[in-house]
Amino acid sequence: MRTTDTAAEGKGEGRAPGTPEAARVAAGLGGLLGPLRRAVLRATRNAEGLPDLPEAQIELLRALSSAPEGLSPGAVATRVRVAPSTVSNLVRTMSAARLVERVRPAHDQRTVVLTASQEALHLLDRYDRASTAALTRVVTELSDADRRALDQALPALDRLVTALEAADGTGPAPGGA
Repeated sequence: MRTTDTAAEGKGEGRAPGTPEAARVAAGLGGLLGPLRRAVLRATRNAEGLPDLPEAQIELLRALSSAPEGLSPGAVATRVRVAPSTVSNLVRTMSAARLVERVRPAHDQRTVVLTASQEALHLLDRYDRASTAALTRVVTELSDADRRALDQALPALDRLVTALEAADGTGPAPGGA
């Protein structure tokens, strides 16, 4: 049995008997998120021979792809929830790789708007298709009960993201728009 399995069941080392259910679930989920994210990214890259883009670059491209008109570096930092200096470093690297374009709006030459290049949008589309295909292959191999459990967990996980974003001030309040 995997370590995360025992932690999720409240049997992991260091767990006191009677740990509240919420804390047990939180610990199990926290222990699985990083490995799950890395496993999906690895499977995605390997399935399509995609370049080894760091997760931060993929997140930045997702933010830019959702705003075809472009975003200011500050708006990107807010959306991706990183420091502006981190965005500057990412943009420098990604501009050199022709993934991000810096555009100066005609109405204000002092500002810059960031957009995802066509090459980046194509790459992001390949990542998304490969990720869906890799996950589909693996989910198909799971038992019917596991597939149902994952399907039933999706709305709760979505609400969890919303609640976490509301708690740290980066998203709407739960139930809000």
